[in-house]
Amino acid sequence: MSKPSSPFTKEQLLPQEEMIEVARKKGKLFIGIPKETSYQEKRVCLTPDAVAALTAHGHRVLLETNAGLGASFTDSEYSEAGAEITNDIKKVFGCPIILKVEPPSIEELKHINPQTVLISALQLKTQSKVYFQELAKKRITALGFEFIRDADGAYPAVRALSEIAGTAGVLIASELMSSATQGSGLMMGNISGVPPVEVVIIGAGTVGEFAARSAIGLGANVKVFDNSITKLRCIQTNIGRPLYTSTIQPKNLLKALRRCDVVIGAVRGKNRSPIIVSETMVERMKNGAVIIDVSIDMGGCFETSEVTSHDHPTFEKHGVVHYCVPNIPSRYAKTSSLSISNIFTPYLLQIGDEGGIENAVRFDRGLKSGLYFYHGILTSKSIADWFDLSYRDINLLIL
Repeated sequence: MSKPSSPFTKEQLLPQEEMIEVARKKGKLFIGIPKETSYQEKRVCLTPDAVAALTAHGHRVLLETNAGLGASFTDSEYSEAGAEITNDIKKVFGCPIILKVEPPSIEELKHINPQTVLISALQLKTQSKVYFQELAKKRITALGFEFIRDADGAYPAVRALSEIAGTAGVLIASELMSSATQGSGLMMGNISGVPPVEVVIIGAGTVGEFAARSAIGLGANVKVFDNSITKLRCIQTNIGRPLYTSTIQPKNLLKALRRCDVVIGAVRGKNRSPIIVSETMVERMKNGAVIIDVSIDMGGCFETSEVTSHDHPTFEKHGVVHYCVPNIPSRYAKTSSLSISNIFTPYLLQIGDEGGIENAVRFDRGLKSGLYFYHGILTSKSIADWFDLSYRDINLLIL
């Protein structure tokens, strides 16, 4: 009877040396924070406290003079936190990691060194093909912070700024209704014996939820419209009280719009926000009513909306005051900066602990989802489709 053959070779059966995992070497980051040059952009990516946390871990931060001034952070506060201050823009853009709120302009990209890591918003709708060609030319690795996901699969940066936009929408409406701004003279407070202000919110996402929270907190009567029953259910659960909710049916919506004092539009679309409120509907609203179109950065969800700025934020049409500023969080620059900084700081510390951006994205799927350029190679399908560019799957580049 023949002896059964072993599935292992003789060498494989011999005792082997134990393989011990080699600890990853921590990296020291050198981060450049230039002053924001985009129109009316006053936010800054890192607060002095965040800079102190990074420098305490041995990282370097180079800040352009007055980069935090718009958000009420002085150079001396940054300097005391351990940052280096310079008025040489080329030095800041020469850092291995560039941190910005708005994406850099084509002019600013010229100052960036090859193989730099760029972390900023992408704002796809405002970009051109030239921008991506410039990134490819310089072999830049770029992260769009609005695409970074957390452990739950949510987008923390988008949520944080949506919370601010939702709350701000109600505060702005309250301001616009006051007699001091030639408004209707109504107050949001729940005053005994006085009927409450009627607020309609279109869209039950994060913006809608925080607008509803603020309006309810100020004593307003709130009605929320959305075509997603799940979102309407979630908003009731999150606010923790019964709320008037409805799908977007023209008859119900028109009835609510005719009675309301404030309407907040917070509907997002894939490429453009859908127009929910027609001009005819706006015509039938009360004189002195206020429209806050938070969706204006994606085209707006009111037919009568036109983009305005922080300097001239409102216009009147059919007796209705329209507020259509695209960058609402920048109105509250300090709060927005604190919020953005809270998101950036843990990621930067993580990148340092992992020994650089490559290891960090290799082990963090949420961070990897924010990557749209890797050493000059486009890794985002949506950008490739939008601008007719070729792309590679990031999972084939980072194993």
